[in-house]
Amino acid sequence: MSTTSQDAHTIQAELSTYATLAQAIASDPDNAEKIASLARTCADAVRSGGKLLAVGNGGSCADAVHFCEELTGRYRDDRPPIPAIACADAGHITCVGNDYGFEHIFSRWVDGLGQEGDVLIALSTSGNSANITRAVEVATDRGMHVVTLLGKGGGALAGRADTQWVVPGETSDRIQELHMLILHALVGAIERALHAS
Repeated sequence: MSTTSQDAHTIQAELSTYATLAQAIASDPDNAEKIASLARTCADAVRSGGKLLAVGNGGSCADAVHFCEELTGRYRDDRPPIPAIACADAGHITCVGNDYGFEHIFSRWVDGLGQEGDVLIALSTSGNSANITRAVEVATDRGMHVVTLLGKGGGALAGRADTQWVVPGETSDRIQELHMLILHALVGAIERALHAS
């Protein structure tokens, strides 16, 4: 087998793995119901003057930013912007990381911006990131609706949110892809929930 054929075989295996994992998410009707319910919660928060906050590390930070820009910008159709903010500001992250420690970067941000009735969406492929755990604790104390998208059994964050997904997958990349699948479905559902109001 040529090097190109071997590589194509590896790539095909990766694509097949994703398809299998995505099918596991899609085939469970509870996921669609949970997304629809969360969308109504998010829409209620927005209608009450609240907002959505999102946090994650590394690729999950990029996914949090992606989720929020779909809301403040546009997803598929034109509509008014939906208030959503991801904690990705380099000034904040480096200031808090330097002065207080990296484990506080998200909790101080949630403490500064979060209000009762807001929604926090926390992404962690392991469920064990100390900075995500602290953010969840602050959001819970603030009376925010806490959402976690986790992997690898959920880790330390398992069972600590109002709405939770623990997706299948052995590697962070596959887990993040499934998180984004859920988040894209959620964006569309939030738009429909707000349009129906």
